[in-house]
Amino acid sequence: MSTSQPDASSRSSGDRCTPDDVLHARTGTDVSPEDVVLAAGRDITPRNLEWAKRKIETEGPAALDKLLP
Repeated sequence: MSTSQPDASSRSSGDRCTPDDVLHARTGTDVSPEDVVLAAGRDITPRNLEWAKRKIETEGPAALDKLLP
């Protein structure tokens, strides 16, 4: 009994991976510096909050999306 995967050429178009930029969904809420710090896996410290504020100012709400898997 073979457990190999089917050849990529035989897959239907519905089997393709979804691009990352389509997977992220906004909740309609503002992105806070705390959100960005936590998404980056950092501790909430004054220095990290300043980093996050600058990142939000530069990248906008996408700053959070870029950090999420």
